[in-house]
Amino acid sequence: MHLRRIHHSTIDTGALARHHKSAAVCIPARNEEASIGPIVDALMPLVTAGVVEDVVVLDDSDDATADIAVSRGATVYSQSALCPELGRVVGKGDAMWRALSVVRTDVVCFVDGDSAMFGSHFVTGLLGAVILNDETHFAKGAYRRPFQYGNHHSTATGGGRVTELMAKPLLEAFFPDLSLFRQPLAGEISADRSLLARIPFYCGYAVDLPLLLDAWRLVGLNGLAEVDLDVRQNRHRPLDELRGLTRAVLAGVLAQPELRAAAAGANPEHELIRRPPMVDYATRRGVA
Repeated sequence: MHLRRIHHSTIDTGALARHHKSAAVCIPARNEEASIGPIVDALMPLVTAGVVEDVVVLDDSDDATADIAVSRGATVYSQSALCPELGRVVGKGDAMWRALSVVRTDVVCFVDGDSAMFGSHFVTGLLGAVILNDETHFAKGAYRRPFQYGNHHSTATGGGRVTELMAKPLLEAFFPDLSLFRQPLAGEISADRSLLARIPFYCGYAVDLPLLLDAWRLVGLNGLAEVDLDVRQNRHRPLDELRGLTRAVLAGVLAQPELRAAAAGANPEHELIRRPPMVDYATRRGVA
């Protein structure tokens, strides 16, 4: 098994700007007023340079996240205002899926809105993996994750507890090809929009592993890549708050066709909502 791995520093930003494929960055955000400004500031020069067409913030906040993003130059959509006939948005995965109803670039890059130590290399690395290599259609970020507790204490590693304790063991057991990914739950991805539009999206935090699994089924391991982004720092939840995220990850894997029969009734508490491939949804609505 071989997974294509690249480091963000190998990407030629000039080549990205000259390439004929269009790209946009999407940031799902909920109450990220502390971090959204620096993230948008880091990305807007890519618009000026012609690397991306737009920086899109998908907002579901009751703080100043939207106002800050607009003031820094981003395009902001209320998550629930996209595909409003479906009612209120149901978490991160639903927001990502709804973004495809308004973002029509050739390639779409998603990054999380709570990252500290964020740099434009997150986006140039992920976009470069897809745009500058015709064999790659889906790229996922990888990084070292420091663990921060309290205001003044941190360790060089130790973040990503759900990844290490839940996601990786599940992939090793049932989908060993994908166990090669260092951060299978990473929210930093880029992909051909045409590929994303053919994939159903699970709502909430169940989205990340099924998205990777469906991309793998459609384009194979050779169509995937992992991009080393160096370090990502984000907020860490107390251990007792991780159960909901862990249950969502487990439910997303147990819902895969290879495991549905064996897992029937194994996770009755966690109700999954899945949006259909956007291409099917748009066709039913008469939208290209």
